[in-house]
Amino acid sequence: MTLFDKQTYVERRKKLRDTVGHGLILLLGNSPVGANYPASSIYPHRQDSSFLYYFGQKREGLAGVIDVDEDKEWLIGNDIDIEDIVWYGKVDSVADMAAEVGVANSAPMAMLKTLCDKAVAAGRKVHFLPPYRGATMIQIQDLLGINPHDQKQAASVELIMAVVHQRDKKSAAEIVELEKAAHIGYLMHTEAMRLCRPGITEQYIGGVITGIAMSYGSMVSFEPIVTTHGEIMHGSPSPRKLEPGRLLLCDAGAETNGNYCSDHTRTMPVTGKFDSRQADLYQIVVDCHDLALSVAKPGVKWWDVHMDVCRLMINRLKDLGLMRGDTEEALAAGAHAMFLPHGLGHMMGMDVHDMEGLGQTYVGFDSETPPNLEQFGTNCLRCGRRLEEGFVMSDEPGIYFIPDLIDDWRKSGHNAEFLNFDKIDTYRDFGGIRIEDDLLITADGCRFLGDERIPYHLADVEAFMAASR
Repeated sequence: MTLFDKQTYVERRKKLRDTVGHGLILLLGNSPVGANYPASSIYPHRQDSSFLYYFGQKREGLAGVIDVDEDKEWLIGNDIDIEDIVWYGKVDSVADMAAEVGVANSAPMAMLKTLCDKAVAAGRKVHFLPPYRGATMIQIQDLLGINPHDQKQAASVELIMAVVHQRDKKSAAEIVELEKAAHIGYLMHTEAMRLCRPGITEQYIGGVITGIAMSYGSMVSFEPIVTTHGEIMHGSPSPRKLEPGRLLLCDAGAETNGNYCSDHTRTMPVTGKFDSRQADLYQIVVDCHDLALSVAKPGVKWWDVHMDVCRLMINRLKDLGLMRGDTEEALAAGAHAMFLPHGLGHMMGMDVHDMEGLGQTYVGFDSETPPNLEQFGTNCLRCGRRLEEGFVMSDEPGIYFIPDLIDDWRKSGHNAEFLNFDKIDTYRDFGGIRIEDDLLITADGCRFLGDERIPYHLADVEAFMAASR
């Protein structure tokens, strides 16, 4: 059973075919991946998102082919044999799966090489997307003779751009699915808040919320970040027990059974109540988070939303004596990246960092707004282009105190005219704060995804945690 009706997939492929305009389009599905051996220890199967977007079928070992010049489509794959049926049960034939999504032709996997060889012999372009799995790289090498080291460069920019400009704007049906993911995220994060107290381990909370994601959907949308060391951007849950006086940062999301994702972050005091120093910085992050909600709309560059947030952060950190000097000069120099070394947010959809594997330059930027890969901080901004109705963006400002970064910048004098290192040094053990929600860009502004709001205003967090004890 596919997520959407047959006509949805037919129309998606037609638009892709018309946009690319020539050649053979090759969309490879994913194969099973063994965790340590193939027979009974494998990772949960996750279909390639672009294959899923255009061909709708989740079964492993499939490929989709769109012959633009001859106006033909194929779903390629081998039907499972009786031994597989014994272990995994009966599934639809490849022909039946093709018919379900409006594809007229189907064939065994051996046919894929024949179609590619025919196109290459005729001097036609074979379009493929950048591969990200080793098995897919080997498959492309077998089909087209391109060394895996050269495949990213050889991938079709025409196909990449066509896919990006279809998948970046979410349809009403996709938004429904994203709202489901947001609901699961709400359940995950409110449970993390209930559990957050001295003596509980990061690992326990991470395990519980992972179980919630899997019980209401297909899986987590990424490995949860649950840590009292919030200054570590991707801090995995450890067996460390939560201690009074610390902040717990929980960054986690869910993937629905239809493979659409959510991504939220909350930061909470282990004791249930912020101290004055924590409250001052937490409020800055809340205000930065809410500023993005007020300014993001169609036609506005996400780059400018990011910079508006950074400008506000600089001014407020100056009020606390952590930064100094001219705000615009500090912003241009990237001095704020001491505290916010990542971008404000990223596109979301079927991938939590939507389409990241296609190349961030193509997904988040364009000729009007190219990426700045040279400056620390902006080099991690995943999107800068003008927003359009139907985009879904994460809104995730943060403030972090990273001891090694403090030492590195202080030693080199980097941005010393804008940073009060003596004051910053007193926060070395602070950790980090991040608040994140998912925004849908609407016709005249934006809104949160999901009907339920995970508490994030300071008083609401404290009240929720108090009621949970």
